[in-house]
Amino acid sequence: CLSLSPHPLNALQIGQPQGKLAIVGTGPGSAEWMSPQVKAILDAATDLVGYTPYLDLIGSLAEGKLRHDSDNREEEARARMALDLAAEGRSVVVVSSGDPGIYAMATAIFEVIDRNAKPEWDSIDIRVAPGISAMQAAAALIGAPIGHDFCAISLSDILKPWSIVAERIAAAVTADFVIAFYNPISSRRTWQLPAAIELLSQGRSPDTPVVLARNVGRPEQSVKVVALRDFTPDLADMRTVILIGSSKTRTIVRGDRTWVYTPRRYRDGG
Repeated sequence: CLSLSPHPLNALQIGQPQGKLAIVGTGPGSAEWMSPQVKAILDAATDLVGYTPYLDLIGSLAEGKLRHDSDNREEEARARMALDLAAEGRSVVVVSSGDPGIYAMATAIFEVIDRNAKPEWDSIDIRVAPGISAMQAAAALIGAPIGHDFCAISLSDILKPWSIVAERIAAAVTADFVIAFYNPISSRRTWQLPAAIELLSQGRSPDTPVVLARNVGRPEQSVKVVALRDFTPDLADMRTVILIGSSKTRTIVRGDRTWVYTPRRYRDGG
């Protein structure tokens, strides 16, 4: 008997294998922080899509794959390319550093799908494989600064107006969250971090610990702890993730080691 398909059939897809698209996070840098799941997905891929430095980070796992490198600012074009390749029956991996769902490519993929009703994308097997974020890695290197309630805020105003960024910083300060700053400063964005520091200074003690972790998981990694009063924009760059303590965050100094942690228990009602 005959039946009608609820969706139009693409003649070019008949007989080809189901396409696969995985959006993976490789962690902040070190191969030791890449999950076995992500390694297995990369090993099985036919095509790799991503920002060139991120593809370079996966080293030998890229061997034998077709690389589709692009600029970091071409997220939408990269997402479309990945979906179109997968629609051809290929096994495609979009590579992000850190976690792919935190200021990274997983959102870009789903935004493109949401805005474009392309039937050939509907049959793609899509999955997201998590990775260790720069925020998590930075916290682990210095102790446990995000051990209680925290939030992450990107200081980039490329995709949203600064008024929203400033509103969220002020709200986080008022709510006494530990705050992680992503994308703090760049050669083109020089005034946002000073503005953020000013907002922090209006509601946080000058003694508040600030963790600056640069190039986390890479050979040139550095981690520094300063008091908010000593926090200046020149201490950070685009490769720095910044953790600002809450009113409860503490610093421990033992010999030549410094640890920062935020207690999980609030005593005496505050």
